[in-house]
Amino acid sequence: QVQVVESGGGLVHAGGSLRLSCAASGRIVSINGMGWYRQAPGKQRELVAVITSAGSTNYADSVKDRFTISRDNAKKTVYLQMNSLKPEDTAVYYCNANIRRVGAWLPDDYWGQGTQVTVSS
Repeated sequence: QVQVVESGGGLVHAGGSLRLSCAASGRIVSINGMGWYRQAPGKQRELVAVITSAGSTNYADSVKDRFTISRDNAKKTVYLQMNSLKPEDTAVYYCNANIRRVGAWLPDDYWGQGTQVTVSS
């Protein structure tokens, strides 16, 4: 069984910061890309940031220069440091990890349960 669990969401004033964490656990052979997505009420889920196993990153234009994605491969954990938060960043943030589990030939995408981030104006 493989699990992906987020933590670190909450309520913050505009201009503030939050750090999200996402840890993968279980019978894991390898983890490829990891990333963060978000879904605001009434909107589709959108990509926020992704990071490869080698550390290459990609960001949505709306969060560039404000958010930083990083990962600790030894801890099987990905982080999202969010600075200069805006009310429009309010959403449920989901972690995604492309994981090859023990006994599987190919990797699969795993999603966390989501963590709420609310930015007040």
